[in-house]
Parts: sequence; structure tokens; C-alpha cells
Amino acid sequence: MLRFLVMLVLFSMEMAVPSTASRSKSNLSTQNHEVQAQLKLLNKPAVKSIKGPDGDIIDCIKLAHQPAFAHPLFKNHKIQMTPNFHPERAFAESKVSSNTEPGSSRKITQVWHLNGRCPEGTIPMRRTKEDDLLRASSVKAFGKKRHKTIPQPRSADPDLFSQSGHQHAIAYVDGDKYYGAKATINVWEPKIQQPNEFSLSQIWLLGGSFGEDLNSIEAGWQALPSYLTTSNYFLFDSIFNSLECLCSDAYQATGCYNLLCSGFIQINNEIAMGASIYPISGYHSSQYDISLLVWKDPKEGNWWLQFGNNYVLGYWPAFLFSYLSDSASMIEWGGEVVNSESDGQHTSTQMGSGHFPNEGFGKASYFKNIQIVDGSNNLRVPKGLETFTEQSSCYDVETGKGGNWGSYFYYGGPGRNPNCP
Repeated sequence: MLRFLVMLVLFSMEMAVPSTASRSKSNLSTQNHEVQAQLKLLNKPAVKSIKGPDGDIIDCIKLAHQPAFAHPLFKNHKIQMTPNFHPERAFAESKVSSNTEPGSSRKITQVWHLNGRCPEGTIPMRRTKEDDLLRASSVKAFGKKRHKTIPQPRSADPDLFSQSGHQHAIAYVDGDKYYGAKATINVWEPKIQQPNEFSLSQIWLLGGSFGEDLNSIEAGWQALPSYLTTSNYFLFDSIFNSLECLCSDAYQATGCYNLLCSGFIQINNEIAMGASIYPISGYHSSQYDISLLVWKDPKEGNWWLQFGNNYVLGYWPAFLFSYLSDSASMIEWGGEVVNSESDGQHTSTQMGSGHFPNEGFGKASYFKNIQIVDGSNNLRVPKGLETFTEQSSCYDVETGKGGNWGSYFYYGGPGRNPNCP
């Protein structure tokens, strides 16, 4: 079973918590108080609640009661229910043909839809449970982004991020002003070696330097075992999709998953961030993918998120950003994993399908129909697309162009293998 967060991504939660025997009753009481207070903060009163087949509970909460509005910055914010502009051809019908191109994508839905839908005027939120909080390194750390893990393809120190335990296989463009990005990404079930590791596939929109002034918006899917609360199967085999506003503090305060802190404002009542999606792609079998589009409304300055051709999910308000208040200066598409080297060897955590890009369609992971939004609010193929990976023997990337796939690339790998010890 898979999980879909439509907000993204880049930190790992630690599963380890002190043993019961080592804590005093006073500490347990304090922790329990913190847990209950945090649950009350995160879980808002529901108009309707829906229990999915996977055990998740989806609360339909009033639009104005979502967590973003708990922050003073949002006190007088008027919700924008529709964007003023869409990029050209953003809602065009898919032209993928299984007869002329390798395989067509199949429809992906959310599992909780089998048992109900949220009414108009509400948004669906996956209910946070006590076990979710206890699996985090601390109650207040739950859902927060903690690591500066943006891939830096032009860094003077190429080993910087491999040393920090994060590895990437990406395609990117820079040197221009970018007002959005789009891609279609097939969804897999990568195997995760350690519960404090993850594997993700996403889009990065970046502004500013890679220092303390970094602005970033990210969207994609993620396998993040330690987020889950169910059986070990779910802990190691779950897909997340996430979006993330990292605003003006370079991950230090406002970065988080989904709706777990103030930032993203959801307007859509059909897609629940953090809820299960199904099905996923299979090796040498059917392929299932998702399309994501992030773009800036040139009138209001807000950054919008669209899932597929039909779901405009919401936006990040313009006032959250400094550098991204104008445009992005770099766009990145691709995968990332955490390599904790827990046993002194490279992790066997997979990126994408767990297979190298040279295996091609039905075996390797892909990003297709890669586009950027230009200054005229039009979607176009990016110029000067380049690739980057820290260790191509562990995870690699190969680009291509043509046919109904437009600009595309295959990426990923198995991690540990004879050439990646």
C-alpha cells in the first residue's frame, strides 16, 4: 500500500525513542502532555471523518480551520480560491499513446475515496496519531524539515552532500528566471534499508543562494518509513508525496510536510496530503505516474500547485518568500536518498525503481514531459538541461528527447552493488 502526500519531502525522522524503563514517571507524564497538546494543535475539528481501507482516518475540516491560519502572518489573509492565470496548455488532455510510445500511464487514485468524499467548503486532512509523534525524534520535530539537502550541481565541493548522507540523481536548469515547473513521474515502491532513511522523487524550485537565504518549493513522492504508524510492511513499503515551503529561513523554521505547519493553503476538497494512493508501477509491468505542476500567479504572486490535469490543490502565499517573490533561479527534477552507512557500507536503499536508467521503460524510473514556465506564463521545454549525481555507480541519470515524452530522463539505482560498495 502506498502513501500520497501532496506536499514534499527531504528530511528523515528517527525511529529511536528512549526505552520505557529508562524514563521516569515524571518524564512520561511530561511527554504525554506534550503529545496530547500537539495532537490537539494538528488535528482540527472535523465536519466529517472517513476511515480508509488502509486504516488512515481522513478528517474533512473547514477550509478556514486548516493549520496555516494558526500563524499570525495569516491573520488577515483572504483565501484565493482560484489562480488568476494558468500556464499555457496546463490543462490539456494527455497525449501519451501506448501504441506509439513505451507504455501509457494509468490512473492513480487515493484509497480513502472508496469510503467517501469530503463536502464542498472543507479540505481532507490525514489525522495525526499518537504513534506518529512518538516515532519522531521529539514531539515538536514531527513533520518538520531539518536538513539542508538541496543538490548543488555546481558546488565547489562535490563531496559535500555525499558526506552528509544525502545522494541525488537529477536533471536541472539554471541561469534564467523560472516561474514554474512541470513533470510527469512514475511512482514506485523503493525498498528502504533503515527506518531513518528515505527515498524520494520530486521537483525543486529554488531561489537565492544555498546558504541561509535559500528559498525552496518542492513537490513529488517519497518513501519515508518512519512517518507511518502501522505494521512493518507499511513502515518499509510506503510511498509519500510531499510539497514543501521552505520560505526565507533555509529550512530552519518554516519547512515541513504537508499541512503540518503554516505555509501551504489548500483549497481542494478531493486530495488528502499524506493519504494512500494506489496502484504503483511494477518491474516489466504496468506503469503508473503522477503529473505535478508548480507555477507563480503573475497577478497575486502566489505559487500554485496542481496535481494531474484536474486538481488545483492550493498555493503558497507570496509573502512567505524573499527570492521566490520574483522567480526561481534554478529548477531541479530527480531523486534523492539518505545513505546512513549504518553497517559501514553504502545503503541498499533504492532510488526510484531500484534499477539503473539504462534498463529503460518498464524497469527504470522516469520523469517525462519536463517543462518550465517562462516569463510569459507559458510552458516550454527547458533549454540547457544538465545532469548531476554524486556517485553514478550507485544512482545514475540519463536524458533523452523526442516523441510524446518531450524532454525526459531515466534515473535511479539500487544503491549498494559490486560497483557501489
